[in-house]
Amino acid sequence: MALYVHKYGGTSVGTVDRIRHVANKITQARRQGNDIVVVVSAMSGETDRLLGLAREMQEHPNPRELDVLLSTGEQVTIALLCMALESDGCPASSYTGAQAKILTDASHTKARIIDIDTSRLRKDLDQGKVVVVAGFQGVNEEGDITTLGRGGSDTTAVALAAALKADECRIYTDVDGVYTTDPRVEPRARRLDRITFEEMLEMASLGSKVLQIRAVEFAGKYNVPLRVLSTFDDGPGTLITYEEEEMEQALISGIAFNRDEAKLTVEGVPDQPGIAAAILGPIADANIEVDMIVQNVAENDTTDFTFTVHRNDYAKALDILQGVCQKLGAKKVTGDDQIVKVSMVGVGMRSHAGIASRMFRALADEGINIRMISTSEIKVSVVLDEKYLELAVRTLHETFGLDQAPAA
Repeated sequence: MALYVHKYGGTSVGTVDRIRHVANKITQARRQGNDIVVVVSAMSGETDRLLGLAREMQEHPNPRELDVLLSTGEQVTIALLCMALESDGCPASSYTGAQAKILTDASHTKARIIDIDTSRLRKDLDQGKVVVVAGFQGVNEEGDITTLGRGGSDTTAVALAAALKADECRIYTDVDGVYTTDPRVEPRARRLDRITFEEMLEMASLGSKVLQIRAVEFAGKYNVPLRVLSTFDDGPGTLITYEEEEMEQALISGIAFNRDEAKLTVEGVPDQPGIAAAILGPIADANIEVDMIVQNVAENDTTDFTFTVHRNDYAKALDILQGVCQKLGAKKVTGDDQIVKVSMVGVGMRSHAGIASRMFRALADEGINIRMISTSEIKVSVVLDEKYLELAVRTLHETFGLDQAPAA
């Protein structure tokens, strides 16, 4: 008998009818002889509604009380789902994060899981019940309710799968797997049968919204096979697992992109030790995350220092740099908030030279100018003008044959 952890997001349980549909799906899996643990999110829109109520009371809600409030969203879902399962003749028990003994640290609104005591859950499984656990939440050592922050339900599911030594953690969502790129940009995008944890981490960090980074990190750390499937359509989905040496890896697995980029340049900075720290220190102090960084030697012993930030932080970062520019005696500060980042990801890059040059040539042939470049062992990222995003993605998708299934 196999043990599977199912996770259903807010869209999947967004209405009573959809909860009934999920219950039917779980009942079918249970009748196939499998043990099932289910992790659910709040119904779609519910967390935002609760946040709105909190902000009507306090401009900056007390984090402890906010966790108490937000955790109620998932409690509604677990109770309704258990009722639906019982109506289908499938015995089930619901658990809040505290009842499931998901122990976290004390960081309210962004807690991290420390340990899970699965004894109570196993007892229910042994009795033939489906166990339904509220995602996104736990309890700290003081007994206070905590929430896990963005993507918390995915993390709950993976953590439970690791603790229970489940055969697979299945993430049910509104897409039927991980694609070579966003089908809304490239209609010929192809669903991948499998992808490595390493590739999925890169895809998630570079803009792919299918899975949260924390959940993929957790799954990779504890070797939990992850599968992304559609709640609404049957199919095999995409398996996320470790790289198997005997498998012939595709050169490129996917193309990710991020529209929320902005670029800033400090020109004519004195070329001397400590300049990077002097520029980026105030940016970090303002809690602004920096992504790509390029430093070029210019004329008269000066340098131009360029980096990218999230577009929402652009105005704030530009204002900070004006002060830094005066302090360092730099020439000027320039910026551009109409750029995007396009990235190719694939473990096959490790054993094939010339991927980057082929990428650059394909973009050049379309008249697309590259503004910045960043590489790693399994990734090449470029910054482009926003107007070229869709053309760049389609061009690279075709150049590297991503619409073609790999030979068996």
